[in-house]
Amino acid sequence: MRADNFTAADLPKLMEFLHRRGARGYVTLNTLVFENELADAEKYLRTMISAGVDAVIVQDAGICRLIRRLSPDFPIHASTQMTITSAAGVEFARDLGCCLVVLARECSIKEIELISREPVQPSTLDSRPSTMPLEVFIHGALCIAYSGQCLTSEALGGRSANRGECAQACRMPYELVSDGKLVPLGDRKYLLSPQDLAGLEVLLELIRAGVASLKIEGRLKSPEYVANITRIYRNALDQLSEGRVPRAPNSKKWDSQSSPSE
Repeated sequence: MRADNFTAADLPKLMEFLHRRGARGYVTLNTLVFENELADAEKYLRTMISAGVDAVIVQDAGICRLIRRLSPDFPIHASTQMTITSAAGVEFARDLGCCLVVLARECSIKEIELISREPVQPSTLDSRPSTMPLEVFIHGALCIAYSGQCLTSEALGGRSANRGECAQACRMPYELVSDGKLVPLGDRKYLLSPQDLAGLEVLLELIRAGVASLKIEGRLKSPEYVANITRIYRNALDQLSEGRVPRAPNSKKWDSQSSPSE
């Protein structure tokens, strides 16, 4: 809610701007929706569909069903907050009408590979078994809670992290008390906050595991941040497609002259 967000009225011109430049535009509706909000949710969805939005990213199973009632083919992406960690979860998303799944951030590369290799069973929308395109988070801030579904902020201060009001309790300094005694930690104070994700050096492994697309976390980030990080990953993907292993910025680990098999 602290962001200077786009409005529903902005969508038609925004989508025209993106499509003119060969880019796609997705809209997030990745929170649980209460019954008294369904009428507003339907209004927003109708606006998205008419504006030419390329897909909506959804957590709520009921919203998926509402979208299918409004449109038989409007693309739905299963949000990471749907907490899908298995092939059965992917099948569930497909039955809801999803055409892409953003896996839970806790999945290991091995787990991603297993999920991507498992054929998705036929759904009511498609009689042919197939795989589902999988998307994973590759870079940016990480929530301490499972797949971003944190209740700490709401429990401590009445601000729901899943409604855009996260107080970022995990980013605060803490003391550690064990058996009633303070444990000396030196300069280590941020006990809950995980380091930001940076997956450039496992990019090849993710591709081999069957990942179809990458997601960069960028809430409240500057345009310069978005442009720079996106450029780095785009260049890395291009180099991999040419048979070269890209050199990570400020890293001696990757050799741009090496082959992927090395």
